[in-house]
Amino acid sequence: MRFTFKTGYVQDLGLFRDNVQRNWYVALLALALVLPVLVPAYLIDISLVYIYGLCGLSLMVLAGYTGLVSLGHAAFLGIGAYAHVYFFQDLHLPWIVAMTLAAVLSAAVGVVVGVPALRMTGVYLTIATLAFALIIQEVFAQWDKVTGGLKGKPVDKPVIFGVSFGTAESFYFLCLAALIGGLWLTANLLRSPTGRAWVAIRDSQIAAQSMGVHLAKYKTMAFAYSAGLMGVAGALFAHKIGFLAPDIFSVLLSIQFLLMVVVGGLGSLHGAVYGAVFVAMLPVGISQARDVLPAWISQPVAAFGKGAGDAVFVAIDRFVKQPGLEPGIFGLILVLMILFEPLGIYGRWVKLKVYFSLFPLYKTATFKRQKAYMRSERLR
Repeated sequence: MRFTFKTGYVQDLGLFRDNVQRNWYVALLALALVLPVLVPAYLIDISLVYIYGLCGLSLMVLAGYTGLVSLGHAAFLGIGAYAHVYFFQDLHLPWIVAMTLAAVLSAAVGVVVGVPALRMTGVYLTIATLAFALIIQEVFAQWDKVTGGLKGKPVDKPVIFGVSFGTAESFYFLCLAALIGGLWLTANLLRSPTGRAWVAIRDSQIAAQSMGVHLAKYKTMAFAYSAGLMGVAGALFAHKIGFLAPDIFSVLLSIQFLLMVVVGGLGSLHGAVYGAVFVAMLPVGISQARDVLPAWISQPVAAFGKGAGDAVFVAIDRFVKQPGLEPGIFGLILVLMILFEPLGIYGRWVKLKVYFSLFPLYKTATFKRQKAYMRSERLR
């Protein structure tokens, strides 16, 4: 097991734990840069992974680091998307300016939502953000002049400083740059007094307040920053789908964002990226299974003849081709993850690293889950 020997306080201020971790991230960046050459057919799906990574990063700041659960982040995504398209296409502002204004507008709406929700916690805050998402979706449907209403609104290709980013390769690098910028900014912010205040609020609001943390101020800042990141993601998302409609930014999309951070691992920037990969690539895997499954189903049927085996394979085929299969799989994985791995994918990865670093001298108790008690049960 390797330990980092620190010789100064400056080492605690770095983004990376040591040179080994930095080299791994450099190798990961190099892989991301050559990925368009390796898998050119899946660039559009990988671009969606980067956009969802920004969305997961936004919700991770609020739910994972501040402890405020929201079911209204699809509304912030929609505000950023519609605002960017309005500034970029209707007012003919430069793309960078339009995206910046969309992020600022989303952050302002986040402040408006965050201030009334300061006295709410737990399920009450979740219900309030859910009501906000429903209201915003209705605004999208009725404000025809800006959003196009139920008819929708087409989105042009992004053009930055006269350079078109309409191809899959150029848009891929644009989304990658936005995700790297969001991760760098959030990682630095979390190491600042603001980020430490957010974590203190998450762990115990009473203890944080007793240490001098202004709860209203930092909760509002968390809402504003989270909504601003979602506004940037909304600008990219608008160009990704190419057509905006109110029903896209539904409550189901907010639930997918919450699933993203829970499955990825709450309280971790890595978890936001892992969750984005899972949520974005699972539909691709299901669609691939739908295309491949009939080809290999026919072989066992031909080999073993018709009968019970034939009925089983036909049932599997019908199950995979069900139109509502994707939300069902999302829900099932969320339940299983909460029951068997509450720390998410990143938590499992950390356990595996510790296991192999201590092998064969590990102790079983190290990986044994401890019973968590409710506050009322501690008094017994």
